[in-house]
Amino acid sequence: MDQIDMRILNEMKLNGRSTASEISKKVNLSIPAVSERIRKLEDLNIIEHYTVKINREKMGYKLLTMVFVNLEQKANTENFRKTIIEFNEVIECHHIAGEYDYMLKLLLKDTYELEVFLSKKLKSIPGVQKSNSLIILSTLKETLNR
Repeated sequence: MDQIDMRILNEMKLNGRSTASEISKKVNLSIPAVSERIRKLEDLNIIEHYTVKINREKMGYKLLTMVFVNLEQKANTENFRKTIIEFNEVIECHHIAGEYDYMLKLLLKDTYELEVFLSKKLKSIPGVQKSNSLIILSTLKETLNR
């Protein structure tokens, strides 16, 4: 991967719908050369996925929450991992170092949905010892890709 590939990726991060023609003008390469580089980036799994950023609030999701989770025994880890990623509310799940074992990022419509998630879903997973929830009041910066 060279500097031109990085410039192509940066253009695509700004607008994933940019055409090879639009990108070629910005990186000073021919359209076929840009298309070939994009194809190679996809083949190498540097570009893993194309997506769209949706306005959460306009879709009715007004509550963004971080939930920190501790497991009782490490024997419960695999079941926890398999189960937690199946919940639609969980938009991110990270295994972390520190006081807690996992950090979940949840997207919910309201506090009622948070209560249901915590009491009926999270606590029903064997081995969940404790959790700590933080409600995000506002987001100053959120970068999808670096």
